[in-house]
Amino acid sequence: MYQSVLSDVDRAGICVAVGGGLTVSVYGGKWRDSKDIDLYIQRSDLERVQQILKRNGLCDYFPIKAYDRKWIYRSHFRETIVDVIWAMANQRAQVDSSWLSGPEAQVDGLKIRLLPPEETLWNKLYIMQFDRCDWPDAMNILYASGAELNWDRMLQLLGNDRPLLAGLLSVFAWVCPGRAASLPASIWPKLGVNQQAGGAIFSPERANLLDTRPWLTPMMEEPGAG
Repeated sequence: MYQSVLSDVDRAGICVAVGGGLTVSVYGGKWRDSKDIDLYIQRSDLERVQQILKRNGLCDYFPIKAYDRKWIYRSHFRETIVDVIWAMANQRAQVDSSWLSGPEAQVDGLKIRLLPPEETLWNKLYIMQFDRCDWPDAMNILYASGAELNWDRMLQLLGNDRPLLAGLLSVFAWVCPGRAASLPASIWPKLGVNQQAGGAIFSPERANLLDTRPWLTPMMEEPGAG
């Protein structure tokens, strides 16, 4: 179903980027299963994408479970779910062309465009809800891809919300001091964060204080983890 939808979107000339669990797997360095696929588009393309979903047998998920229509269209066919997203849930930003300019990936012979790592991390920073927090995803992205991120781009995206990133980096440096030392030295003073002195790549003891279940990439790599 995912292949069919993505192929039809591509044939229609609609720019789309895949986000969600797939990007966390790529940028976080460890595969994880996902219950759906997240397609990022510009709002002007929504109606055309909805028609493609309908032709593929997917219908609106709203009658089954209500959702906020201001930023997402949720579609399903039985247990298969395709989410179409054109804005942040908090309305902080709308999807524009920069969101659709990430790296390409090959999945089962299908070429897809990924949401850029900077936009992925930016999104994750704001998801701290009563029943869900995406900061573990964000820390895995920092662990696996932090040294390669465009940090000037990150700061530009955040604007006055830089304290969110400062908070994340403070926790990351505490859990993964050695990995934090691989990030650009210039980022710490810009955010007003005292960088840890370095040392072990990560601290299992500190990671376990947050959750004893394997939630960080190096914890998942340990024998018997998972």
